[in-house]
Amino acid sequence: MSSRRAFITLLGGAAAAWPLAARAQQRAMPVIGLVSPRSPEDSARLGAGFRKALSETGYIEGQNVMVEYHWLEGQYDRLPALMADLVRRRVAVIAMPAFTAAAPVAKAATTTIPIVFGVAEDPVKLGLVASFARPGGNLTGINFLAAELAAKRLGLLHDLVPKAVRIALLINPANATTAETTLRDIPEAARPLGLQIQILNASTSREIEAAFATLVRDRTEALFVGPDGFFSSRRVQFATLAAHHRVPVAYFLREFVEAGGLMSYGPNILDVFRQVGVYTGQILKGAKPADLPVVQSTNFELVINLQTARLLGIEVPNALQLLADEVIE
Repeated sequence: MSSRRAFITLLGGAAAAWPLAARAQQRAMPVIGLVSPRSPEDSARLGAGFRKALSETGYIEGQNVMVEYHWLEGQYDRLPALMADLVRRRVAVIAMPAFTAAAPVAKAATTTIPIVFGVAEDPVKLGLVASFARPGGNLTGINFLAAELAAKRLGLLHDLVPKAVRIALLINPANATTAETTLRDIPEAARPLGLQIQILNASTSREIEAAFATLVRDRTEALFVGPDGFFSSRRVQFATLAAHHRVPVAYFLREFVEAGGLMSYGPNILDVFRQVGVYTGQILKGAKPADLPVVQSTNFELVINLQTARLLGIEVPNALQLLADEVIE
């Protein structure tokens, strides 16, 4: 064989080997399975917050880590099959920011793959960790206390619309864990305030519309929306229906108020995504979930939309405006 032909053969062999090397490198890249009850369209800012926190630990998406996004859009029944698939494919970390319902399903699916959660309720009571300081297993994360804040939010709604006595409580029965907690806490918090609670259910956008039709028909005076990731992804629909039917509504996240809702009181959900990103990065670097203490949210926000209040004919008390972290004009 001439040296020229030998060189061409060698070159051809090297070219054929390049894609194989690239594929091997890609396979070696750790994969994070990020699971959320929300929709992709409404979660760009939160996804960016997760990636930014991840990058601060040295992991850049597409360079030395891959992130698979699973936006369930309220389809909670897909959780068991999705978790089984992530475990079968041995992803490096399962990240579930602000998805209480997913954490017990993930825990049941694996005792070895690290899981970083964001849950609205006490993770010890949920059976996810042994304690806040020493989680002890393959799970850790952040507790953002949305469930504990519900009673305070009901009180703030009462301060905003003191004449409203008949309050509808909207829950998503598909999100059973959070729905049960809300159903337990809100009627209890309503009693000393002299409020009557009517329970409404919705798991789809059509059922959200039906819930508004029901509360208008029954002349309910205000609506309290229970914490739920699917509801978050429908916040524009909520704001539109509330404005159309002239119903004062209390929400659990500031995003609703930014979309035109009246008021919200709850955790900063972007902080939750960031914290899950930080812990995910630390675990990829070698930290064990058992040794990473569960963080508790300390950043809670009261946000009021004055423009929406004016449209509804509500005068926001000065004391409440002063108490608010942000007033949207």
